Amino acid sequence: MTVTKMSWRPQYRSSKFRNVYGKVANREHCFDGIPITKNVHDNHFCAVNARFLAIVTESAGGGSFLVIPLEQVRIWEIPEGGLKRNMTEALLELHGHSRRVGLVEWHPTTNNILFSAGYDYKVLIWNLDVGEPVKMIDCHSDVILCMSFNTDGSLLTTTCKDKKLRVIEPRSGRVLQEANCKNHRVNRVVFLGNMKRLLTTGVSRWNTRQIALWDQEDLSMPLIEEEIDGLSGLLFPFYDADTHMLYLAGKGDGNIRYYEISTEKPFLSYLMEFRSPAPQKGLGVMPKHGLDVSACEVFRFYKLVTLKGLIEPISMIVPRRSDSYQEDIYPMTPGTEPALTPDEWLGGMNRDPVLMSLKEGYKKSSKMVFKAPIKEKKSVVVNGIDLLENVPPRTENELLRMFFRQQDEIRRLKEELAQKDIRIRQLQLELKNLRNNPKNC
Repeated sequence: MTVTKMSWRPQYRSSKFRNVYGKVANREHCFDGIPITKNVHDNHFCAVNARFLAIVTESAGGGSFLVIPLEQVRIWEIPEGGLKRNMTEALLELHGHSRRVGLVEWHPTTNNILFSAGYDYKVLIWNLDVGEPVKMIDCHSDVILCMSFNTDGSLLTTTCKDKKLRVIEPRSGRVLQEANCKNHRVNRVVFLGNMKRLLTTGVSRWNTRQIALWDQEDLSMPLIEEEIDGLSGLLFPFYDADTHMLYLAGKGDGNIRYYEISTEKPFLSYLMEFRSPAPQKGLGVMPKHGLDVSACEVFRFYKLVTLKGLIEPISMIVPRRSDSYQEDIYPMTPGTEPALTPDEWLGGMNRDPVLMSLKEGYKKSSKMVFKAPIKEKKSVVVNGIDLLENVPPRTENELLRMFFRQQDEIRRLKEELAQKDIRIRQLQLELKNLRNNPKNC
């Protein structure tokens, strides 16, 4: 197979997404003062759904994160109205990896099936209905860098530090296809919807940033390779299966490039580039049912700007003059209802996502409620204090914060007690007056 080397010059063609532009949210819609993590792990450090934004924050020992309501490895249950206090106890704790966990991904169509990849080179598949790992994928010889599913979740693709790209049947752990990427050192991979294509980002032999398109059924050689630039930051790919648009955002860059993907040559067509002076640490993506369809918004990023402690929403908008619903840019899209139960998927069943229309806006809430399996509660009691229930501070800063919080609580309780004392004296005086003046009764 001949590899097509694409020119750096943009190739223009007719497209309804030709004039898509990026719009930064107004300052009042941004989130500032957030201590974004300084961890050097190549990840997005945030996750978004239609109601909440979660950001990994800087802390000693790691593991802390912040949840921000957009409208008003542990499994956490976020209350309906958002967090009112710090959460110290997870809904469910999963124990199985021998080293720290670097990646977690939900299965795209099955309820309560979670994939985790650790620095022990293993991928564990968890059934959260029972709180235990049910499968293990043990085909990697080094750290797993990225995981991505096809549309129905029947295939899993991974990139690994051993410079190999793999397509895996997740239930059996069998490797269906494998590419040894020596010339194109892969970092990230994403399935391109139902096109039976994979797109990878990585580095060429000349240390330039590069993307490559692959046939998922034949990884012997990429269909095309394109060099992007000579910068060193990792390229994150984001694919929108509804519009067939690919977004490329570099770690430490301020710009976001976007392309249109097709099944025919040249496969990849450059559209435009969003530019910003602020470098991005990572990016979260809003699900389709959380977008503003009245503004013709087709994609929304949440950009982490570490230097400013800022979360900045960026909307990708198709300019349209009409105020009516634009059906051509909003096809039926995956909703929030799972298509399969864990037992059905583990039994070998595959099913496409349950689709929903965005025409009426997102109003329907999911009926699925996660209930953690009942497990015996552990306790570590020292001097009459349960250390798991009352987690002690680990650093001097945490100790100071806890001290000041306790001082504020003591001050509040004293004020409340003083008010109650005044109220008691008032009631005693009223009672005394009633006793001295029986005619008023």
